[in-house]
Amino acid sequence: MRLVLFCIFTIVLLSSLPYSEAAMYSYVDQNGRLHFTNVPADPRYRQVPGFEAIRGASVHGRYGSFIRTAAERYSLDPELIRAIIKVESSFTPYAVSEKGAMGIMQLMPETAKEMQVTAPFEAEENIMGGSRYLRKLLDIFNGNLQLGLAAYNAGPGRIMANNAIPGIPKTEQYVKKVLREYGKMRTGAIAGQ
Repeated sequence: MRLVLFCIFTIVLLSSLPYSEAAMYSYVDQNGRLHFTNVPADPRYRQVPGFEAIRGASVHGRYGSFIRTAAERYSLDPELIRAIIKVESSFTPYAVSEKGAMGIMQLMPETAKEMQVTAPFEAEENIMGGSRYLRKLLDIFNGNLQLGLAAYNAGPGRIMANNAIPGIPKTEQYVKKVLREYGKMRTGAIAGQ
């Protein structure tokens, strides 16, 4: 019975937590009560095995249809879109950067307007607009993923100037992070097939 309650509680909890909560901890006290936290302040807490995978499946399920539709429409790998979303907003549809980028794929206001995104905090519209923009950048840079990602982060003008990733540490790190996440997600997708 305790396992059934644990599973039900975990599912409810998964739907309410932001994606950035990567680990969950629990313990059973002397009265048999089950305690959960994402910040284990008590040494009795132990990490819940498999939580990150379950949480990832929950988030991917929530946005999966939007990502698949965008991937098909713009001839992109859905795992690439997921990797960008993970790095850009950690799957948070209401994210706003200090520079004003909005939504789950962090579109700048001018980019959102150019991509005909009128509701940037609506996940489906933002994913479609961000994917359309990524496809445009990849076409500009002849399919070069590194240059396309650098342009997504720093703007295409900076990349076109030298046809290379500019010496901007933040952009260099961004490209590495997205490629690392993309590799992880592709490995997970292949393992799950």
